[in-house]
Amino acid sequence: MKFNINVIANIIGILLMINGFLMLTAVPFGIYHMESTWKGMLVSSFINSAVGFLLYYRTKDNKNKDLRRRDGYLIVTSSWVFMCLFGMLPYIITNQIPNLSNAFFETVSGYTTTGATILDDIESLDHSILYWRSLTQWIGGMGIIVLAVAILPFLGIGGMQLFVAEAPVFSLDKLQPRIKETAQRLWLIYISFTILLFFILWAEGMDIFDAVNHAMTTFATGGFSTKNASIGYFESPLIQYTIILFMFISATNFTLTYFALKLDFKKILNNEEFKIYLSFIVILTLIVFSTLYMIDSSYAEETFRGAFFNIVSIVTTTGFTTADFTGWTDFITILFFILMFFGACAGSTSGGIKLVRHVVLLKNSYNEIKRQLHQSGVFTLKFNNRKVPNEVISNILAFMMLYVVIFSFGSIVMTFIGVDFETAIGSVAATLGNVGPGIGDVGPSGTYNSIPTEGKWVLTLLMFIGRLELFTFLMIITPIFWKNN
Repeated sequence: MKFNINVIANIIGILLMINGFLMLTAVPFGIYHMESTWKGMLVSSFINSAVGFLLYYRTKDNKNKDLRRRDGYLIVTSSWVFMCLFGMLPYIITNQIPNLSNAFFETVSGYTTTGATILDDIESLDHSILYWRSLTQWIGGMGIIVLAVAILPFLGIGGMQLFVAEAPVFSLDKLQPRIKETAQRLWLIYISFTILLFFILWAEGMDIFDAVNHAMTTFATGGFSTKNASIGYFESPLIQYTIILFMFISATNFTLTYFALKLDFKKILNNEEFKIYLSFIVILTLIVFSTLYMIDSSYAEETFRGAFFNIVSIVTTTGFTTADFTGWTDFITILFFILMFFGACAGSTSGGIKLVRHVVLLKNSYNEIKRQLHQSGVFTLKFNNRKVPNEVISNILAFMMLYVVIFSFGSIVMTFIGVDFETAIGSVAATLGNVGPGIGDVGPSGTYNSIPTEGKWVLTLLMFIGRLELFTFLMIITPIFWKNN
């Protein structure tokens, strides 16, 4: 199969130049705090920019700018890989995370917004590195390719195939007729809400540095914090409720956020996925709160806030914590583990399977039951009052089956490597679902540092697979993808 290599290299070059520019924004933090790591950030920025410019310059005069679907899938996968490879340079060059396996794991966890960390002492990192670590999540939150789609039309390159490869085709309604305007509108919303959250957190008592970092990682549903205790460090109910609100917003379909800004609340209230998402969180919060309250009724508000925060964090796949939920009760531990397989709304920064797939799967199962009872009946599956095409149902069924297979195989591999059963299934579920904290040794109070090196590479691959929505990655490793027909 002949790919448009020049366009692929051109796009990767553009993304690396953007990566290099964004690395420069970390330099002032190092200079201000008189930390030597700013020099390493500068070198990393230069390498990214130089390689990016070389790729761009050598391919900018290419006249064939047409992209086929296969080109789109290859660009999406290779862009994530190249951004992560070059994005880990600050960790290596500054010697803040000198181990290659650990540095790549932390970088992939950032760009994929997983939030899993190998750092036992986050607060020991220099400010410029902490900032870059958070920035990788902010870049990855909206998706590297959505960023590319926003700028490609100015270069005469069509972006539709990239958008199809990056976002599930059934999940994201266009905000504008043209894909370029859609991507640009998404980024405008993303940037605006991040800035708004920064000012709110700053006003509520966070210092400027912490507010910047947590604004980026909250709206990216990433979960990286500048503190070892995550959001639990900030013993402020106001800050915690604010982050709950913005985690909820960021995991809502961005199309609905756009309608909310236009004060078109009718479309939001009539949206089936949003109503399920809201109800899901309310019911789960009440279940966890009731369980904890029956054990200790001394601090009702604090107990409610802890239940509310951690439920929203897991459902939205953000991964922030205010407490170690694995230490509450066995029932809650199992519940949180199951929630790692859900995710929030499609068309958001959230990771995981997404609620829409679960809902369509349940509706399809219900239709099958009715079909068994009334074999001559015709049953139509609808979502948001629209018929769901059979090919979409087949896609979801295949996705769910593959998800279970990959989770099972990943867990077996991790136990073969020597990881205990609880940690194995917890780490695989948390990385494949881009959640971050799992159960066992990788729970909220632990890190992934104790995982053997081979296991870290397995989990790194799972983070990639989860972020690429399974099919994009699996397509690349399928022989038929590379055949001429």
